[in-house]
Amino acid sequence: MTAMRSILFEEILAAGWLPFERFMDLALYHPVHGYYETGREVGRAGDFYTSVSAGALFAQLLAREFAAWAAESDVRVPVSWIECGAHHGKFASDFCDSLRLTAPDLWPRFSYWILEPSEARRARQENSLASFGGHCRWVADLEAFDAKSISGTVFSNELLDAMPVRRVVWNSGKRRWMEWGVILEGGSICWSQGALTGAGRAAVQEVLARIGADAFSTETTALLEALPDGFTVDLCPAACAWWSNAASKLSRGRLMTFDYALNTPELFSPARAEGTLRAYRGHRLVKTVLENPGEQDLTSHVDFDALEAAGSREGLTTLARMSQGQYLTRLAAGMDAWTPSQIRQFQTLTHPAHLGLSHSVLVQGV
Repeated sequence: MTAMRSILFEEILAAGWLPFERFMDLALYHPVHGYYETGREVGRAGDFYTSVSAGALFAQLLAREFAAWAAESDVRVPVSWIECGAHHGKFASDFCDSLRLTAPDLWPRFSYWILEPSEARRARQENSLASFGGHCRWVADLEAFDAKSISGTVFSNELLDAMPVRRVVWNSGKRRWMEWGVILEGGSICWSQGALTGAGRAAVQEVLARIGADAFSTETTALLEALPDGFTVDLCPAACAWWSNAASKLSRGRLMTFDYALNTPELFSPARAEGTLRAYRGHRLVKTVLENPGEQDLTSHVDFDALEAAGSREGLTTLARMSQGQYLTRLAAGMDAWTPSQIRQFQTLTHPAHLGLSHSVLVQGV
């Protein structure tokens, strides 16, 4: 038995029934044995492929956009790029290389912050970004920044889809929403439905309210009549809370994420009766997400309607919400002297058959 399975077994035994949200948190973020703590590769040699894996162009396009935004600000005001979920620091390196080369006047007042709670990952990042000296800085989380203190961009790429989700499920026999958790059965970790807690009830109520439904009405509704038994919706209150917190830190600038995304009504599509939770290992979809905890990536689509609403409550205005292909094509307008490598990277980043349609971008600003 692996160390991660042993840890999970102990916690499940103690609890009797463990919410899946906690299972996912341990499997991905346990400080020693979690998936993201073990130095997993990203790209062809790893379990999943991101826009950063395609090459430096992704960061170069965003650095170009950031430099244009910063040029409009007071030249005496420091500006920052805050990356959340930097992995080994490749995007940061590509971004800083591009900005230092193409915007030398901006560079002296620029800081690149990385939010990194893991000491192991921070050590790897510091090593790979040493050449940028004091321009790269680290903090453990957003609480290091005061309210309305950031002038710049808070950025994440495929971060929110890896935040632990609450898996809520429609039980048609009991005619109520319940929550998926895990139990031990015959020496294996198995799915089991449990009652919704207060936080779970609030999450269900909020998501259904956005499509005009009442989660706990005793009356028969068209939605509940249409839902088959076991219909599952993956919700991520943690992502909304993170987005809201990040929004509260901005004094001037943008909050930006690239991710696998849906809108709220799409969560209730018949095609997604089993939710959007997926596991990947070696670039292959793994059918059983409870197997091999700590050794495979877990991911779930992000509800961009929920994020947009959270940002709006903090006073942000939506500046862009579209496919990655559309957004990066817009950023590339006016670029000249493309190299063959950049052309190949652009095709990977924007073509609908690659990353252009599967990934979306949400940008809000103040």
